[in-house]
Amino acid sequence: MADLPSGANRPKAALSALKPLIPYGLAYKGRIAAAIAALIMASAATLVVPVAVRRVVDFGFSEEGRAYINAYFSLLLVVVGVLALASALRYYLVITLGERVVADLRAAVFRHLTSLDPAFFDQTKSGEIVSRLTADTTQVKAAFGVSISIALRNLFLFVGAVVLMIVTSPKLSALVLLAIPVIVLPLVFSGRAVRRRSRAAQDRLADASAYAAEAIVSVRTMQAFGMESRTASHFSEAAEEAFGAARLSTTMRAFLTGTGIFLVSASVVGVLWYGAQDVLAGEMTGGRLGQFVLYAVFAASSLGQLSEVYGELAQAAGAAERLGEILEAKPAIAVPQNPKPLPEPPLGTMAFENVHFSYPTRGEQPALHGLTFRVAPGERVAIVGPSGAGKSTILQLLLRFYDPQCGRVLVDGVPIAETDPFSLRARMALVPQEPTIFATSVLDNIRYGRQDATEEEVRRAAELASADGFIQAMPQGYDTLIGERGVTLSGGQRQRLAIARAILKDAPILLLDEATSALDAESESKVQTALDRLMEGRTTLVIAHRLATVRSADRILVMERGVIVEEGTHETLWAKGGLYARLARLQFTDREGRTEAAE
Repeated sequence: MADLPSGANRPKAALSALKPLIPYGLAYKGRIAAAIAALIMASAATLVVPVAVRRVVDFGFSEEGRAYINAYFSLLLVVVGVLALASALRYYLVITLGERVVADLRAAVFRHLTSLDPAFFDQTKSGEIVSRLTADTTQVKAAFGVSISIALRNLFLFVGAVVLMIVTSPKLSALVLLAIPVIVLPLVFSGRAVRRRSRAAQDRLADASAYAAEAIVSVRTMQAFGMESRTASHFSEAAEEAFGAARLSTTMRAFLTGTGIFLVSASVVGVLWYGAQDVLAGEMTGGRLGQFVLYAVFAASSLGQLSEVYGELAQAAGAAERLGEILEAKPAIAVPQNPKPLPEPPLGTMAFENVHFSYPTRGEQPALHGLTFRVAPGERVAIVGPSGAGKSTILQLLLRFYDPQCGRVLVDGVPIAETDPFSLRARMALVPQEPTIFATSVLDNIRYGRQDATEEEVRRAAELASADGFIQAMPQGYDTLIGERGVTLSGGQRQRLAIARAILKDAPILLLDEATSALDAESESKVQTALDRLMEGRTTLVIAHRLATVRSADRILVMERGVIVEEGTHETLWAKGGLYARLARLQFTDREGRTEAAE
């Protein structure tokens, strides 16, 4: 898995960073061809104007030349009409092309993000990712739309103007062409500084966005601890850093633009003075000099705008590079080239064989040490132990969110590293300790894992999860929109929606990670009854502290520091008086001082 480089560790962005985006544009070759045709038409119309001006100056200012004036000005009206039409068409085609390309790019980046394993997100801030998906793609849109359009237009104008300058006056053209390296080389060197500053500005903006996203998600905690002022100050500092970096980038671009305009304009003035001497000497007509000057102005202004666009493209290259880093990130969990099929019908077996595992962000702290156990079809196994014992890690590995550093995990007799992760996860239904609720309707939340479920099936799952009552009491019932992360629901309500989601999926393997931890006694009793019915005929792995769930298990595995230290039924483990009995006494004591385990 490729980590995203940050800050000073990132390489300098070059215009070559835009190359990976070219295929997105080439997908619309017809639109590109039409835009180029409109560009050529607009440029040609512009380049015709100096010819008409020359004719008017040389032949039109006399009584005999009145007809020339009328004809050439009539021609200019036609040229202006063509120029307006071609420019409007160019603008529409290029801008919509930029919008289309960026929409495709955003979709591709997000699609790739969904394929990356949790280890990637463990090491990358969500705000940083959102910044790349929004701000950076917007920067790329400006490049693919306005910037490239302006660049192509001015490139055509520059080439056309230079060619016609040579045709008009080879001697004066030679002087202009000799000045071009003097103009271009400083711009190229300055452009490198612009790229560095632009990338730094985008990085600082991403840092500020990441902090803002984290603060917004944690707004209740922030306000509960009275951290509003400190959080706002911290963001202000981050925003100020982003402004400072952007100001430096803008300063460099302003210097680049000013330098380009001065050098270009100074060269035009110099050539105009030299040409004026030829007119005075009778070696050139005034009209020809006027024509040459107009072409020189076209070439100079085009070159000046190209230098400005170069800075914008350099900024877009920084954004493209940041997006490219996401697209180049390879998931550690990938589909094997020749995945082994899981047996049909599902068996519902699970096995860990000498599994050693450490999380990527905590490599020095092993989570599992040589873990070995098996779960038979239809067996109900509970895993208990103190916090940090590695209980939830077992579920993470079963779902293949991570791969162990040593050992094997098998489902239905197939090593999960050798099968398709999608097929593997389709056989499991998970109820996590902290359920994820989306900002959609109740119906869509329950149907999240099974999109083809009917409303009747959704309602039945909610009834089994003891959720139908509070859902029906909502303003729009199952069509009620839930706030982001389900903030409008209680913890118990969120958990019952997650249980309903798992019930609806109807998978052969059920994974329960503290599935009833947020429920009150009455709701827990109802949900436990539903879970008991759901677990019939299914292989179930339960991580729980609640004794009611543990008691109903066929077998209990007691973990401590990543290993299984005890194994047996509730009765045998209680009688043994070991870690399980000690945990039971600590966790399941009622108000009268009696332990549920002893009853």
